Amino acid sequence: MLNFEEIHKRIYEKQSQLNEWHGNLRKSLPIPIYTSIDVRDSGFKIASVDANIYPAGFNNICDTDREAGHNLAKSYLQNTYGKETKNIILITEEHTNNAYYWQNVYALRQILIEADYNVEIALPRKMESIEVQTANGQTLQVHGSYTDESGNLFLENGFQADLVLTNNDFSDQLSEWASNLKTPLNPPREMGWFQRKKSTHFEFYNEIAGEFADILEVPKESFQIYTEVFDNFDISDEDSKTALAKRVDEILADLSNKYQELGIDSSPSVFVKNNSGTYGLAVNKVNSGSEIMEWNYKSRKKMKAAKGGKDVSSLIIQEGIPSRIKVEEAVAEPVVYLMGCKLLGGFLRTHSKKGENDSLNSPGAAYKRLCMSDLLIHSEKVPMENVYGWIGRISSLAIGKEIQKAGVQFTSTECE
Repeated sequence: MLNFEEIHKRIYEKQSQLNEWHGNLRKSLPIPIYTSIDVRDSGFKIASVDANIYPAGFNNICDTDREAGHNLAKSYLQNTYGKETKNIILITEEHTNNAYYWQNVYALRQILIEADYNVEIALPRKMESIEVQTANGQTLQVHGSYTDESGNLFLENGFQADLVLTNNDFSDQLSEWASNLKTPLNPPREMGWFQRKKSTHFEFYNEIAGEFADILEVPKESFQIYTEVFDNFDISDEDSKTALAKRVDEILADLSNKYQELGIDSSPSVFVKNNSGTYGLAVNKVNSGSEIMEWNYKSRKKMKAAKGGKDVSSLIIQEGIPSRIKVEEAVAEPVVYLMGCKLLGGFLRTHSKKGENDSLNSPGAAYKRLCMSDLLIHSEKVPMENVYGWIGRISSLAIGKEIQKAGVQFTSTECE
């Protein structure tokens, strides 16, 4: 059984070695401006279960972290684009009716404004400006955007971008909007969900997590998460469902044997997830293959379409990690945000109506304090921030390896 306090102690004692290892890895990797990592801690395993390159939820970050975020933003942007870059267009999702999403945009915009940038919000298309309301009642002006013949991005009001930051996850590749774009864009559009694969991320995550475990001298399985691709899935095809159910049973049997070898007293479960997608869409927890064959209408509908109504054909079967964390009797999971390579902030996502084995990223979630800035005060006294912060760093490096493997070119300097 993994001893959380012992893991924290080993990380603290090996801090210099870990920092050197992390520094050597990140030097060669293109790291986007921001990422968020969902972490699960079962008591016998601590691992990333999702990694977002265009994260929402900036409004849920610990207040202290968010208020200090402008320093990290300014450092990353000046090191990457120079001091002459001043005008930023923030391209968002088209959630015009989602007040909580716009609260996230407002929080991100405030971080950038406090870093001394001129920031305008836009959608990736031509349109007249509109006003949207945040969940807290603030008003945001959202503009249309277009490129000129030279590839520079403008707003309909004439504002020209030196830099484009994207909070749109590109489930739609928006090729027409981006076809002539020459203005630097970060994170890169090419890592959008129209082609990014979760399986690639977890391949690299497990590799780096294994190295991390070796430094701490603990079993690699302590931080790795079993993930396997299942392609050519068709929810309406009984043979396809049968094949998926069979493979799920085989994986569960293998995990059960592995748990017994490691002395883990827990029955495994898996999540069947869309290999490309976000917002908790096309995600189902299963305890046996028979559950797949018995999926009801709601479950089948959930697996049929991803964001934007696209069909789901490539899945991952991923080891489920129950959460041992509770806040006021509600199950919780850590979420860690990074700005470049540095920890920006975090929170605990809680859900009073979900169990320890369930996905908590669903309506009804609430957010509790987890401040990464506490590490700057006394890292020895904040084990959650220390351990989960390192899982976030590992997953961020895996994103860099994804970008590198994909051959995506975008402006990037050595991540400090």
